[in-house]
Amino acid sequence: MYAVGGNKSAAVYSGINSRQVEICVHVICATLAAVGGIILASRMYSAQPTAGQSYEGDAIAAAVLGGTSFNGGVGTIGGTIIGALIIGFLNNGMNLLQLSYYWQLVVKGIVIIGAVYLDMEKKKGRGIFALTKKKA
Repeated sequence: MYAVGGNKSAAVYSGINSRQVEICVHVICATLAAVGGIILASRMYSAQPTAGQSYEGDAIAAAVLGGTSFNGGVGTIGGTIIGALIIGFLNNGMNLLQLSYYWQLVVKGIVIIGAVYLDMEKKKGRGIFALTKKKA
């Protein structure tokens, strides 16, 4: 999955059946989404089509905070779990502060933008992540 996500052409040239990998990943994702829907419906004692309306934003924020790159090929399960914990604490704190739902979305958006910015700075090798200076 890392190879296909990082550079599909290189994965194909190295003999990986990228189409099969993509299909398997989509099947796994769909299966886990169905399990998540069943669990959510069982918690609510009913199935509502809008029940998980804002969960995709939380999932993206958790993945990005956990170190997953939007460019693909980079990320860990442990990092995503840590990102999910951070988003969970953030959601809980904003709920305890009785912050409006729309302001909660704004805060989460700012967190995502900040995480993407830090990821870009890390890839460029500058900013707070620069370990060594590049020579001209």
